[in-house]
Order: sequence, then C-alpha cells, then structure tokens
Amino acid sequence: MTLRHTRRLGWSAAATVVAGLIAAPAAVADTAPDTTSPTVTVSSPDFPAGGPATRYAGQKGTFVLRTADPAPPGGTASGVACVRYGWDYLGVSSGCDGPGAVRPDGDGTVTLNLQVLNWGTNTLTVEVTDHAGNVGRAGYTFYAPSNPNPPRTLGDVDGDGVADILVPDAQGNLQYIGVNATGTVPGSTVRAAVAPDRTGWASYQVAHRGWSNDHAPSADDFFVHKPGQGYLYLYRNVDYGSFGQTWTGADRSTECVDDTATVVACPADFAKDWSKADQLVAFGPVDGGTEPSLVTLEGGNLWLHSGGDFAYGYQQARKLTTSGAWTGYDLIAPGPDAAGDLALWARDRATGELHAYPVPKKADGTLDFSALADPSGHVVATGFTTAAYPTLGSSGDGDGDGRPDLWAVTADRHLMTFGGWSAPKDLGALG
Repeated sequence: MTLRHTRRLGWSAAATVVAGLIAAPAAVADTAPDTTSPTVTVSSPDFPAGGPATRYAGQKGTFVLRTADPAPPGGTASGVACVRYGWDYLGVSSGCDGPGAVRPDGDGTVTLNLQVLNWGTNTLTVEVTDHAGNVGRAGYTFYAPSNPNPPRTLGDVDGDGVADILVPDAQGNLQYIGVNATGTVPGSTVRAAVAPDRTGWASYQVAHRGWSNDHAPSADDFFVHKPGQGYLYLYRNVDYGSFGQTWTGADRSTECVDDTATVVACPADFAKDWSKADQLVAFGPVDGGTEPSLVTLEGGNLWLHSGGDFAYGYQQARKLTTSGAWTGYDLIAPGPDAAGDLALWARDRATGELHAYPVPKKADGTLDFSALADPSGHVVATGFTTAAYPTLGSSGDGDGDGRPDLWAVTADRHLMTFGGWSAPKDLGALG
C-alpha cells in the first residue's frame, strides 16, 4: 500500500501490485492543505508606532518582527518559511530564495537593525511566507524626527558621521564600508539597479566628497561617470545614501578662470561636455563649506571644477597643468586633513610609486597648485603596483590621527587600509 497526497480532506486508497496480484486497498487519512496565510506584527522600541521616537531619521533602530502561521481547520500549519521587508513598496513576491529574504528564529521572531531613511512618516512593509506558499503582509508606520544636530563629515555617504569606502561587490552592488572599519562587512549597500545603466556600478567612476546645501541630510552627493561618455550623473543624497530618487545631470562648466580667480576665455582644449575626462575625483571644498569640487584628467592635464552647483553648471573651470604629462597616473583625492589643508595623491602606473602633492593656501586665501606642475615629483612610497593593487583610493582619516589614509583593493579582492600610506592592514575578502 502506498500513500498518495491529495488536495482534500477525506479518505483515499492506493493499490500495490505484488507478484501480479492486486493487494486489497486500505483507507488512509489525508490532512487538509494549508491555505491559511501566515501573519506578522512589527514593533520597535526606538521608533514606536505611537511615538515619540528615541532616535532620529538617519540613525539605526531595532525593529522586531513576530510571525505566526495559523493552522487550517482540520489540518496542520506548514510553518513560517521566511520574511521579506523594505521601506514602502516591496514589489512582486520573489519567495524565500529571492534577495532580502530572512528566515525567522525558532520562535518565529526576526530582529532587524535598520537605518531610517527619511524624516517624517516612514512605513516598513513586511511580507511573510509559509512553507505552503501562502503569503501575508503588514505595514508598520511611524514618525522619525529630524536630527537637530546631524553629523557633517566629508566623505560620509550614509549619514552616520563616518567617511565611507565605496567598492562594488561581485554582483555589481555598491558597498559602503566605514573608513575606520575592522572588517569588510558593509554598513550599507546600494543595489546594482540604482546605477545609471541599471545593471551595476563596476564600470563607473564614483566620486564623493561634499554636498549641496539645497537638500538634507548632510551627506555626500555622488558624481558618477563612465570614461568616454559626455554625460556626468549627479545623485543628490536626500535619503542617507539609499539614492531611491533618480539622478540628474551635472552640467559642464561654461566659465573658466585663471589662478587669480579672474574670469578668462576658456582654453582651446576645453571640452563642452565630460567626454574627455579619463579620470574624475572629488577634491574637496576649495572655499570652505561643503560644496563639492572635482579634479578631472583630460588630455594629460588636470582641471579643477569648483565654485557653484553642478546641477546648473554654475561651477567654474580652471586648467591646473599644461605639460600634458599626467597620462599614466591614477588620481587619488584624500580630502582635507585636520587643519583643513588639501592635497592630491597619484599612483604612477608604470612604476608603482605613490606621489603626494600638497595644495596649501596662499596668503590671499586661494590655493597653490604649483606642486602639480611636474607629476614625477613628491614621491612618498613605492610598491603600489597595479598588479598588486588594481584599485587605490582614500576616504580621509581612518585612524583618527588627523591625516588622510590610503586604502586599496588587492588582486584577489581583499580590502587593505593604511596609516597614511604605510602600515597596511588586511581587512579581509570583499563580497
């Protein structure tokens, strides 16, 4: 006798053929299929539904999901399989094998530590699925007040007050790892679908250091460029690095200045779009404040773009070098040190030498870019070959000594941090 599953409550029989004879059928009990939807409730000690919240928008809070799977009449519950969650809209269910699915503890509880992305009213949407495929949903709505004293840290993307290292993962998502991290687990991740081509971030240069004052929070905007393209994408950071809103374009400068900040006719090799920008780094605010500025490498020379809102092309362009000798160098922008002094770093791809060019302030308050005239000078370290370190960058001061620090990704995708450009630390493999 064999047991056959049926989709009804009752009795069924199955016969077994034994030595050419049909054995007598025997009655077997079927149970009712589980067609009852599971349930989930949400609570938060940090952002209670009825208020008041004990934390601010941009900060992380604890959210407790309690699931249950009621048994159908006359049957047995299949049990909760997983939950999915997200802010506002979850989209079409992708089941327990899809991205973002979390399996509950033995008591049906899931505890989440989530960053709240918007001040004002927020809704956390939760979907729970049982082993029979039934789905239940719940929404948890709460109010997150605005932080009256938000952190203002150049290089910080997610608004936690710590500058971030940005590196793509193997799936094309963009990972945020704090510059003071001791491992490679990202604090936040931006999905590959948010990139300009909706497929991933790996083929783009992403520059960030500073933000426009026409939006909150006080966290870096993104400048995103693919070499050879005339378009520069500007992502306004209005949601603590989630970038749920679409990008806009960063217009090319229409006005050029000389080293005295006097408006002059743009040189003949000044491009009308961003297509000649082989490299692009966020240099740091050149006039104080938080407005970003960019340094680009175009035709072997360096250009500074600063002094206005890129969304409208209000920034001015200044040609910093004329030798054409910068081809073959990887630009690195470390940002200001504790005293506010800026610099530009570069790696010679042919030799692996690391150069650090000071950009001090002159007596009149303008910046002195004379160290950039000869890229072969100001060597501070060796051994940073492209074979050993395909990617080099700096996100500012990671060890708290007031001086910017280098970071690198090795050929086998390990993240390395340095004290300045020495004392390397292997934080482990990247995802």
